[in-house]
Amino acid sequence: MSYEFPVDAAALYGERRPQFINQGLPAADLDEAMSRVTDVWSDRPGGWTYEFSALAARYAEAGEHYQSALAYGVARFPTLADEAKREALTRQIEQYVKAAPTFPVAFERRVLDIPYLGGTTPVPVHILSATADPAARPVVILSGGLDSWKVDLHVLAVAFARTADVTVVAFDHPGTGETRARLDEHAVDVIDGLIAVARELGDGRVAHAGFSFGANLSGASGLRGVVDAAIDLGGPMVGSFTPANFEHLMFGMRDIAGNAFGFEAIPTLDELMAAVGPFERSDLLSRDENCPMLVVNGADDVHVVQADTLVFEGRRDTEVHLIPGTGHCAASKLPEVVDLMAEWLRARFA
Repeated sequence: MSYEFPVDAAALYGERRPQFINQGLPAADLDEAMSRVTDVWSDRPGGWTYEFSALAARYAEAGEHYQSALAYGVARFPTLADEAKREALTRQIEQYVKAAPTFPVAFERRVLDIPYLGGTTPVPVHILSATADPAARPVVILSGGLDSWKVDLHVLAVAFARTADVTVVAFDHPGTGETRARLDEHAVDVIDGLIAVARELGDGRVAHAGFSFGANLSGASGLRGVVDAAIDLGGPMVGSFTPANFEHLMFGMRDIAGNAFGFEAIPTLDELMAAVGPFERSDLLSRDENCPMLVVNGADDVHVVQADTLVFEGRRDTEVHLIPGTGHCAASKLPEVVDLMAEWLRARFA
């Protein structure tokens, strides 16, 4: 279920360009492809997916499979609202798997059957570890946001595996990417199922790390105390889930959220508010059950209000960083934030 929506291609690119660059794509190549883009949805010359897929294909032909995977990630951005973007996601996964022998860590792709609604649901995961045997290490489950998924978080996954000496299980959270489960009140069942798998995979210790909306889910895992450590990078928690904030969301984020929640057409504000209800975390924040937590965001985030980071200040076993001079998920300062998170994990599991 998905839908297209009005969004200015140049504005969307301008906001996400630092993130694409920090994932590992050359700015000159990105800008050259973007110079031909006139709209986000058309599948022809001048279309977002068409032009960035062409860049990805050139990388693939040159044998640069990881660069190709990143470029296909831009091509399928921001939602899978048409066949061209769904095809770009398929190509992204193919190129990422082809690139795996060049990774500085061991890699395995699995499809897990996670208990869900009385049966199971398939959740494709990427497992990255400093060695081929993860049994002696803690495990970090890692997911991205509404529009940035597991392949897009490769830099984080590798940094965690190498610096913190953990095994990383990267996945697309419900409502996004390859995961079929819906982003609704049952999404927590998928998370808890992944935590259970992670406890069996490694030495029994598990952390949950999330980026953007994925940090809402990791923040909830930390607040529930169902993991041994949790990282929240840019997660909306309370103040971001208000009608006033949703009315002022920029760069298509309101409809990116609408797609993730499974709407088939542009939803009303009331419909969106009902959909986000299960993810408002006031109740969890009122409890004192949390495990050690690291909470980080950029001070200039246009999507997530500062209060959703600062609300964690003063909590037991919780470290909070609001990074000046950067926006959502501190994307323009991602290298230093990745180092901060990896070192924090290493210290927790030393």
